[in-house]
Amino acid sequence: MDISIVIPLYNEEESLPELIAWIDKVMTENNFSYEAIFIDDGSKDTSWSVITQLKESYGSVKGIKFRRNYGKSAALNVGFEVAQGDVIITMDADLQDSPDEVPELYRRIKEENFDIVSGWKKKRYDPITKTIPTKLFNAATRKMSGIQLNDFNCGLKAYRKDVVKTIEVYGEMHRYIPVIAKWAGFSKIGEQVVEHRARKYGVTKFGLSRFINGFLDLLSIFFVGKFGKRPMHFFGSLGVLSFFVGMIMTLWMIGVKLYHIAAHIPYKREITDQPLFYIALVAIIVGSQMFLTGFVAELVTRNAPERNQYLIEKEL
Repeated sequence: MDISIVIPLYNEEESLPELIAWIDKVMTENNFSYEAIFIDDGSKDTSWSVITQLKESYGSVKGIKFRRNYGKSAALNVGFEVAQGDVIITMDADLQDSPDEVPELYRRIKEENFDIVSGWKKKRYDPITKTIPTKLFNAATRKMSGIQLNDFNCGLKAYRKDVVKTIEVYGEMHRYIPVIAKWAGFSKIGEQVVEHRARKYGVTKFGLSRFINGFLDLLSIFFVGKFGKRPMHFFGSLGVLSFFVGMIMTLWMIGVKLYHIAAHIPYKREITDQPLFYIALVAIIVGSQMFLTGFVAELVTRNAPERNQYLIEKEL
């Protein structure tokens, strides 16, 4: 099969018939064999009934319905598990992504050998309350990940099959799939300017809280990707540094007092009466705790069943 199109949705009953008709038209014109996988993320409207009816008219339609709303990341992860195409395309169900972009996305994966090609909605029709936070998060993600994409959150993306069968998406991490893929060793990531269409039906399903959750997920990806198999390098380094700073402060205070005693200079305040003493004490305690945290995390990692699971690309 050439293409699997994974479409997460939540309360999009009006747009689904028009979307699948458009997809089928594009696929037929380009002689692609395909499947369209609709993931109903616990919709409260008649979206699932519409998908059931579409299945009768289009043999390429597949559907999965969640019992409740789990979020876009969960829907994509389940869609990736069942997708069978050589190239997996993700798009939103609200008709803001154009299926006309699919042939070029497919070509770049197959002919230019990209692992991921991410859409870039250069001209957007979203309100300013959505576009400004998105730009800030894109800038932060570029800085932390080193991946030079302009639009990490674009729902229209193309993946080589190996990519989606390797990575796991959860939380609010769907917007950071290129980052997850890079940490998994899929480094050939490209970008393509795509059309962003104004929403035709309904209203957006995302609130401002997604930006807070998204930032926390970015930190999680960064930490797990870099230190997941060697937590002692992170916690131990911070612990040793903090402990060392605390010890330097302590030795300095002791040295100053001994100097005053040896030189018969009156000592105005005891060590325990100085603010520096408590700063040093906190630094030593925090350093010890950080080191022990790294040690415990290292023990947990060494006993984890996936401690020696590594991604092997080729064997001879």
